[in-house]
Amino acid sequence: MRRITRITTVGIASAALALSATACGKSSNNTGSSPSSSSQATKVALAYDIGGRGDQSFNDAAYAGMKKAEDELGVKGSEAEPSQGESDADKVARLTSLARAGNNPVIGVGFSYAPAIAKVAKAFPKTTFGLIDDTSVTAPNIANLVFNEEQGSYLAGVAAAKTSKTGTVGFIGGVEVPLIKKFEAGFTQGVKDTNPKAKVLTQYLTQPPNFDGFSKPDLGKAAAQGQLDKGADVIYAAAGLAGSGSIEAAATAGKWAIGVDSDQYNQSGLSSYKDHILTSVTKNVSGSVFNLIKSVKDGKPESGEIRYGLATDGVGLADSNPAYKKMTDVIAAVDAAKKNIVDGKITVKTAP
Repeated sequence: MRRITRITTVGIASAALALSATACGKSSNNTGSSPSSSSQATKVALAYDIGGRGDQSFNDAAYAGMKKAEDELGVKGSEAEPSQGESDADKVARLTSLARAGNNPVIGVGFSYAPAIAKVAKAFPKTTFGLIDDTSVTAPNIANLVFNEEQGSYLAGVAAAKTSKTGTVGFIGGVEVPLIKKFEAGFTQGVKDTNPKAKVLTQYLTQPPNFDGFSKPDLGKAAAQGQLDKGADVIYAAAGLAGSGSIEAAATAGKWAIGVDSDQYNQSGLSSYKDHILTSVTKNVSGSVFNLIKSVKDGKPESGEIRYGLATDGVGLADSNPAYKKMTDVIAAVDAAKKNIVDGKITVKTAP
């Protein structure tokens, strides 16, 4: 049975106090009791990003990796959900609680965990921490699991340009941060390289520190409707849970949506709209989570930057929709673009 961890205000205060004491060297038993990075590690934990499990996208992909590890490696997984409007101190408390419970590795799902992992990893040097989508903090016990999102997004741009009948396509970013700008940059470049006359409508749902653009489907739905009204007939959203709203809007209008992170055609929560999910830009988040867990269990924990790109199928474009499989000209263009990227003939931008 999987355990969902929800840390109360009291728990946050207690964990923060415990971390403070450990960092000051007053509770050496806490770090000493952390599991070593060895084959004895049997408990693992995910701390979810905004939107939590059930987002049909990023967090669900991480969960799939942990579930696979449970099934194939015999580990016991724990999950910790984020709270609305939480601070870095809340994340520190959550990670501290998970590490003190003997989980190894402890994985922060998303770049927002970077400041917290930087602190907690110091307090628990025998525990491996995974940080997805960020390389800003490093330590011997931190594995930075990162992806070439721009490369997969380029392929989505090729598919969108080849599929569009109006010559207008849309990009919706959840929050305007550097990570999501990579998605925009790759997508726009792919569209323009395929059809220089195409128009790309771009909109971000929120600006930091407001991260609602990753969690509120109504924002994605409204943005997509605005782009549809301007003639867009293919819309790509990199917006986590909010992206499900854009998929709904496109499907309702009989237009194409492009999913992100997970193969959203196969997500049960989006089954009503699946026929209009042309493809999805996939990130092997599930594989990265599984690989990190396995490395710790094998006694050879991953550390440093672990990059997943197009050449190793770390990112890619899903072909689950039968309608997409029949688009031979689109598939040929996508395959050619993939080969050119892998061969170094196309360099994909990481900023618009």
